[in-house]
Amino acid sequence: MKKMKLVMVGNGMAGVRTLEELLKIEPDLYDITVFGAEPHPNYNRILLSPVLAGEQTVDEIVLNSWEWYAENHITLHAGKKVVEVDRVKRIVRAEDGTEAAYDRLLMCTGSNPFMLPVPGKDLKGVIAYRDIADTDYMIETAKTHKNAVVIGGGLLGLEAANGLMLRGMSVTVVHVMPWLMERQLDDVAGKLLQKSLEDRGLKFLIGAQTQELVGNDEGRVAAIRFKDGTEVAADLVVMAVGIRPNVELAEKMRLYCNRGIVVTDTMQTVTDARIYSVGECAAHRGIAYGLVAPLFEQAKVAANHLAQFGIGRYLGSLTSTKLKVTGIDLFSAGEFMGGEGTEEIVMSDPFGGVYKKLVIKDDKLVGACLYGDTVDGSWYFKLLRDGRSVSDIRDKLMFGESNIGDTGHEGHSKAASMPDDAEVCGCNGVTKGTICKAIKDKGLFTLEEVKKHTKASASCGSCTGLVEQILMFTAGGDYSATPKKKAVCGCTDASHQDVRDAIRKEHWLTHDAVYRGLGWRTPNGCATCRPAVNYYLISTWPKEAKDDPQSRFINERSHANIQKDGTYSVIPRMWGGHTTPDELRRIADAADKYKIPTVKVTGGQRIDLLGVKKEDLENVWKDIGMPSGFAYAKSLRTVKTCVGSEWCRFGTQDSTQMGKDLERALWAMYSPHKVKLAVSGCPRNCAEAGIKDVGVIGVDSGWELYVGGNGGIKTEVAQFLVKVKTSAEVMEYAGAFLQLYREEGWYLERTVHYIGRVGLDYVKKKILEDAEGRKALWERLQFALDGEPDPWFESSQASVDVRQFTPVAVVDNAAQPA
Repeated sequence: MKKMKLVMVGNGMAGVRTLEELLKIEPDLYDITVFGAEPHPNYNRILLSPVLAGEQTVDEIVLNSWEWYAENHITLHAGKKVVEVDRVKRIVRAEDGTEAAYDRLLMCTGSNPFMLPVPGKDLKGVIAYRDIADTDYMIETAKTHKNAVVIGGGLLGLEAANGLMLRGMSVTVVHVMPWLMERQLDDVAGKLLQKSLEDRGLKFLIGAQTQELVGNDEGRVAAIRFKDGTEVAADLVVMAVGIRPNVELAEKMRLYCNRGIVVTDTMQTVTDARIYSVGECAAHRGIAYGLVAPLFEQAKVAANHLAQFGIGRYLGSLTSTKLKVTGIDLFSAGEFMGGEGTEEIVMSDPFGGVYKKLVIKDDKLVGACLYGDTVDGSWYFKLLRDGRSVSDIRDKLMFGESNIGDTGHEGHSKAASMPDDAEVCGCNGVTKGTICKAIKDKGLFTLEEVKKHTKASASCGSCTGLVEQILMFTAGGDYSATPKKKAVCGCTDASHQDVRDAIRKEHWLTHDAVYRGLGWRTPNGCATCRPAVNYYLISTWPKEAKDDPQSRFINERSHANIQKDGTYSVIPRMWGGHTTPDELRRIADAADKYKIPTVKVTGGQRIDLLGVKKEDLENVWKDIGMPSGFAYAKSLRTVKTCVGSEWCRFGTQDSTQMGKDLERALWAMYSPHKVKLAVSGCPRNCAEAGIKDVGVIGVDSGWELYVGGNGGIKTEVAQFLVKVKTSAEVMEYAGAFLQLYREEGWYLERTVHYIGRVGLDYVKKKILEDAEGRKALWERLQFALDGEPDPWFESSQASVDVRQFTPVAVVDNAAQPA
């Protein structure tokens, strides 16, 4: 059967969500072609502000990678703007002449930022804030200019202002309305928000009206002038004053537009039933929605009809707004401003940064505005949406869901008490039950995995904290209950264990052998599976399988941690936290010589040099003359020690020497995830051995060993493994456990999760009950680590591509002769 042709104009969140929903229902109905004006795959536009702030990278906010399009046989024309659609011949034509025929057309042209029609709006340095290009421009401008003005005190404007401030600019926010975010907050909450942001360093001009933008002799903006005659210096002006549906192409096609492309309840345009529209460009019953949740509801309906099921209807959306503005939680829904015939229940704690207002009409909750504490936002929205009477719970309404029934307020443990049908992610309509089921059935361990499988927390991110809580008590409570079958990635159905077993059984030594032998769907793997397969190869067959640097993450290829501004941090090895005056002098001299801006002591008893340029890395390593600290790798990080019996009057064992011996024996040990050790000289445990992957505590009669501790998001206390008498036994038992983890752990699985999966009894059987097996594990670890090169000083042996440290010469093509 010949497939129909579906063409989508626009490559944004709403449109691609429609394709995702369609592929779930009818994956083989259409040949799909997508035109995107931006040269990027589909990304989360909501998360541009963390990119601007340096908290995330563009790669991290991509929702559907280039590989996703290929895997689903979607032809993507990225960076090609559609300028013409022939509705008679049903052909879409891009600016560069690229054409595609269609049987069904999906219009997802989104919206355009509104630019104030004031003199000077076309000056260099005046931009809107809408896409990756705008974000990149602001990041680059912040490197060379000082003063920024953001026009607009809505969500987007405040996020832009915060990001520019974090980039080092002096930022003033200009807002014509009486308070910030007037569409989402009332005056009290808006002014609380302003005060909090002022305390962080932002400046505000509330009620100021822009008259013109003043330029300099070079044609760049220099100041903003207001109607009262005052001026503020500005090297960069960002307009964040609203959006307008992008209907330019639709009007050219003679589709009926009124506040957007007018669509029916089936998301078909009223002009042409072959053409659908979803997203910010679509006007449904006179409303063009700008929030993610309604757009994803539209996507489901459009996909249903494109799949020829024809049963879905979009009837509009009751919206709520749950946001995190520069770290401050906000929520509003319904008629939160109140008004005639309504009652207001208000709780205000300005000192504590909490404000709540509930609006009631005819014994029903009709509006809510929350600032600082939004934990009950989804419950209030459910009450508002259901329209139930609140007369029976009115006296407890302000104190949240957990107080109904005298259960007491549970604060951040709220996730555990939520019913399974409670909505967690409003953007994607995901309930707690759906998330819990995915975690248990699919063996999910990380937030990214939950996002991928459920879409929860994948859009605006405001529910991230709640999703993390659910993940912690669902997966964290009983890792052994998770299924043993977990695919490495979308390239294969093989699990991590399948790959490990096959590599050992077949004696495979190369990526290609694994991919061919296990029938990988993508011949070269992907960014998820390549590092895992690389680790499994070199840990199973040390000295035989060759490490592939290109299958490692950027930090492990550069052998330093990349920072948010593109520079690197260098952390040299300090055995057991011990150093010398000579080492400290070399560190200080290197910091001066290479103008390294920050020198900091880490929590692992080492010194971190932050802000090292990539081209300086080799020379910094050379001048410091200390071994690599492997702080960038899935490897042994630190062995933390106290001073022990050598100096401390309470010390029972020489913990410093024990820590040094362990660290020297385990140095350069690659592992499924980072590994941290600690050695305390007495039960007072000053080195915090109880939350390390391997913790050693000195007692009068010897040493106690603990395993599987974790100081991360969910702190896990290490479990007692064994008590031994000698330092040699500490080395053997600790080394055997780590080798067992190296040989059996799944890539990116911490020791606590490994033990949770296989059980502590299994570990004890391997380490304590099988003496020969224990010694063999320790010997295999020593064999693997013997002669391992230092990547900082033996680049050739360590397969370090030193070309990456050579600055790339920038050629000014404009200065070259024709």
